[in-house]
Amino acid sequence: MFDYLPVHAKANAKPNAVMVTHGDVAGALAAFWQDARSRYELLRGDPQRPLLPPQDLFLSDEDFFLAAKACGRIQFFAPAASAPIAHVAINRRADEPLAALKTFLADFPGRALMLAESAGRRETIAQMFAEHGLRPQPATDCAEFFAGDVRFALGVAPLQAGLRLADDFVLLTETELYADRPRTRQQARRKKTSLDNWLKDLTELKVGDPVVHESHGIGRYMGLAYMDLGDGEREFLELHYANEAKLFVPVSQLHVISRYSGADPESAPLHTLGSGQWEKARKKAAMQARDTAAELLELYAHRAAREGHAFEFGEQDYSLFADGFGFEETPDQSAAIAAVMDDMKSGKPMDRLVCGDVGFGKTEVALRAAFCAVAGGRQVAVLCPTTLLCEQHFQTFSDRFADWPIKIAELSRFKSAKESAQALRELAEGKVDIVIGTHKLIAGDLKFARLGLVIIDEEHRFGVRQKEALKALRAEVDVLALTATPIPRTLAMSLEGLRDFSVIATAPQKRLAIKTFVNRFSDGIIREAVLRELKRGGQVYFLHNEVDTIEHMREKLEKLVPEARIVVGHGQMHERELERVMRDFVGQRANLLLCTTIIETGIDNPHANTMLINRAEKFGLAQLHQLRGRVGRSHHQAYAYLLVQDEKALSKQAKQRLEAIQAMEELGSGFYLAMHDLEIRGAGEVLGEHQSGDMQAVGFNLFTDMLNRAVAALKQGKALSADDLTTPLHLDCDINLHIPALLPDLYCPDVHERLSLYKRLANGESDEDITALQEELIDRFGALPPQGESLIATHRLRLMLRPWQVHKLEASADQVIVSFKPGPDFPVDTLKIILLIQTNRHYKLAGQDKLALLRHMPTLQDRMSAIREIFTTLKA
Repeated sequence: MFDYLPVHAKANAKPNAVMVTHGDVAGALAAFWQDARSRYELLRGDPQRPLLPPQDLFLSDEDFFLAAKACGRIQFFAPAASAPIAHVAINRRADEPLAALKTFLADFPGRALMLAESAGRRETIAQMFAEHGLRPQPATDCAEFFAGDVRFALGVAPLQAGLRLADDFVLLTETELYADRPRTRQQARRKKTSLDNWLKDLTELKVGDPVVHESHGIGRYMGLAYMDLGDGEREFLELHYANEAKLFVPVSQLHVISRYSGADPESAPLHTLGSGQWEKARKKAAMQARDTAAELLELYAHRAAREGHAFEFGEQDYSLFADGFGFEETPDQSAAIAAVMDDMKSGKPMDRLVCGDVGFGKTEVALRAAFCAVAGGRQVAVLCPTTLLCEQHFQTFSDRFADWPIKIAELSRFKSAKESAQALRELAEGKVDIVIGTHKLIAGDLKFARLGLVIIDEEHRFGVRQKEALKALRAEVDVLALTATPIPRTLAMSLEGLRDFSVIATAPQKRLAIKTFVNRFSDGIIREAVLRELKRGGQVYFLHNEVDTIEHMREKLEKLVPEARIVVGHGQMHERELERVMRDFVGQRANLLLCTTIIETGIDNPHANTMLINRAEKFGLAQLHQLRGRVGRSHHQAYAYLLVQDEKALSKQAKQRLEAIQAMEELGSGFYLAMHDLEIRGAGEVLGEHQSGDMQAVGFNLFTDMLNRAVAALKQGKALSADDLTTPLHLDCDINLHIPALLPDLYCPDVHERLSLYKRLANGESDEDITALQEELIDRFGALPPQGESLIATHRLRLMLRPWQVHKLEASADQVIVSFKPGPDFPVDTLKIILLIQTNRHYKLAGQDKLALLRHMPTLQDRMSAIREIFTTLKA
């Protein structure tokens, strides 16, 4: 930079350049140099990308200040916190929420500019202002506002807080309008993971996939279609049913559509429109949901009656331990930790499943839980499926608890018989606080002095018999299970409320998705993949899951890639030999590990970023995902090659598994893979032993909704009749504003993205959800077209009309017709309707259950105001 700045001509002349600095420049330079040196040390060994030393590229702090002497300098320091410039905060509980702002604008002699954080927020604020009689002029930028003479304007600028410019101008921001910063609210809203939306999401939907319509049954999605029904073009989902029947569903009604999960999508049972086939299947599934709900409530009652241990620990000690976590917690990770802490404090036995992708921070959740248990005076048992994972957890726990007076023991075949016997003895005497082990932990001779918490890592690796051995402990102790890809039965139990469930789906910073390829076994592919990794200074896993032929594969690899330093590791090796092999590989004395599935869990090596899996068709979906998760544990791009013998000879399920693992290479895809596994294999009965239940006939999502509904009804003491069970779950009304409601393809050209946005709007459960999506649309694609505004308005009305039992609402340019659903729970006093018709000539009855408002309403805003007026009047 200094090479391009003009310098003064004479020694005492005025400088020709002025440098403006802000804050602690020396501290910023020191932090930069520390970061640059550490990155250089980390990346200097890559022969493909040779790096220059930082001193060859950047000025040192001393050189910087010497060069800066030739320039004039203005230094800004952060000002001390000051009082707000004005009290204009919104009070939503008051009759006039904007009273403070209106008073300020009336008393302020100058001009005011309100600044929103984004274009989407500006539209939201403008709508709120308009509802309360405040209509600021739009301002493109600050220069336009200062050049004009408008008293109050609304614009966009990322300003954190407002300020007063003399007595003539004042800039106001959302910081003054709201108690918290909008940026914080938006980030929290975007990053929060919604499990329910995952289940209802249509983002994976492809043409030909089966979907469930709550009123018409299972059909196949065939894309989006445009149709004109007299009010302009509208967009519909085109669904195909049995006997070549077609159904078109408006995009504003996607709340009645869900993905079909529960069996092979290709063999999904398509229903016949107009027949009683769907009603019969839904009634049968609903009856099963009612029976399952009764059993669930019995289990809940037993669990509630059991007395657990309410853990007590010092908040200061816990905060000190949490500070030892060397990474920034993701929002999902924080939510999972908070849920576990609440469970442990509750006094009821915890039975929580934490589902998080490989490397997403499940171990930290376990560490926090273990600390709280030990601080509360109880022992902790950590159950691992493999010896290597046991060894890794022992190292991790030992490092994190190094500064605390906590004794940790390991029970695995890496330990001698003498060491194991001593650990067992001290465990029974209460001298060991945390024990980490494999299946030895569920052996009959193991005794604990005061066991309080059992942590099961990679829960999907344990069988039913092994989990039965833990059931005796579940009555007294807390149980925390961790998994990346829960098996279908476990996933079903968690989703249906039998187990508490937390999801960690937010990827750590700088993590890249693993590139996954399915190839036929080929010498050329193997050599190219291995050499590419070795040339960038990395390491390779080659997985060959046959111990009998692993030495033969070693000889083949030595001839194929003589540049590699190969070591072999498998479960039949002697403990000390296997330990030596793994230490050589982790210590980078070897750069290719030829191994079996012994590395599936427990290996955390950031230098290994290429994996080749031989005979990949023989592995399960969860196992492939776990194996692939051994690479990509740093910020380098990782690659996974799934090698098969003959692609044409693969079974149908093997093809589905390989296609799913290849398609789901995004970060956080473990949960989606578990859902695919549920589709491929079926969920089975929740509380029974069969592998297929009536849920397969209606789809997993709809069955889950039925089960939740039945549980809620039984909790309230209601008896569910057959009519109740066959009533569609979503009673949202049919809304027609006689204005096209869609996102035009010129506004959002991607069909797949439009479908996702339509479904997210349909899944919105509050006005805040719809507002957040409206802001996102404006920020991403620009100002909403009239069709988009109509779509947003339709969904706002959908939520507003839910308590009113409205069956259908039509609003045209000349009238609004509200059709109520007749029934004993009619929410409106009929005398009030009669009085309204008698006292207001614009209202009349348009049928037995229909109320009409006659008025000229040419615009969307006019129709929305009229609809709000109707229900405000009826509510008064």
